Amino acid sequence: MSDQLDTPLFPAIEPYRTGTLQVDDLHTLYWEECGNPDGVPVLFLHGGPGGGLSPSHRRFFDPQHYRIVLFDQRGAGKSTPLGEYHNNTTGLLVSDIEKIREMLGIAQWLVFGGSWGSTLALAYGEAHAERCLGFVLRGIFLCTKAEVDWFVNGMGWFYPEVHQRFAEAIPAEERGDLLQAYVKRLFCDDAAVYTEAARNWSRYEGSCLFLKPQAQAIEDFESDAVSLGLGRLEAHYMVNAAFMEEDQLIRNIGKIRHLPAVIVQGRYDVICPPASAYRLHQAWPEARFHLIGDAGHAAMEPGIAAALVAATEQFKKNTAFE
Repeated sequence: MSDQLDTPLFPAIEPYRTGTLQVDDLHTLYWEECGNPDGVPVLFLHGGPGGGLSPSHRRFFDPQHYRIVLFDQRGAGKSTPLGEYHNNTTGLLVSDIEKIREMLGIAQWLVFGGSWGSTLALAYGEAHAERCLGFVLRGIFLCTKAEVDWFVNGMGWFYPEVHQRFAEAIPAEERGDLLQAYVKRLFCDDAAVYTEAARNWSRYEGSCLFLKPQAQAIEDFESDAVSLGLGRLEAHYMVNAAFMEEDQLIRNIGKIRHLPAVIVQGRYDVICPPASAYRLHQAWPEARFHLIGDAGHAAMEPGIAAALVAATEQFKKNTAFE
């Protein structure tokens, strides 16, 4: 299945088609299609918000079977403007997904999302259940107040030195509310200030991604190409509760409970702790739930990647999950 012994992913592939879609006067989205043009459509939703795409994201799916659709969400990756938080809400992202689906002439698709991608997948599904064949969800984030507080403050219980660096980038008198302190800097007009704040925010997350922190991941997250979108948009969505009512995704789960779904969660995910995935499974008992015992948050944790590929393979064969 793979060209590398240390990964369960399918071999690297290139898109057979790419393009841009202007969704309003401000935002233009980058999109791509990979795999089989006549295959079963699957939509990949990246994390963050603002995380953007990576070539590895194409590799969770059998390219002979799936028509793989990927896009950079507003303000992320190759979409422009990078890091733009104006005209950027969950409802608008859901609308963008529908515009892409209609542009590509797709009636229904499997929806695949991890971390913030799981949030957006649930929001999209609950708004457009009739367009979804099922869901593959990883590292569940419901954007509740408790989860936002955990990200900004609680991760320090496991990564005290990483959190200390994150906090010390802010003057001592403002550290009582780190989210607002970062918001103040990330959304100011001084490029030097918001670029540095975004790098600090993104480094904080990148340092906590894996069960065993990886220097390359931290370096990638510190790059301007990643940090500007990630830092600004994560703070933007967190301070605005993802533009949803508290616990809205759990409350509306009945709209998609009839669809097949699998939840893949790292046991030692510090960024999106397992309690959220467990809550989702309790609300959606029909969904398959896989808790990976030796994994943190990242999709590229070996156990998580293997479970995600197994899920897309199961759906390929049975349009269901085990």
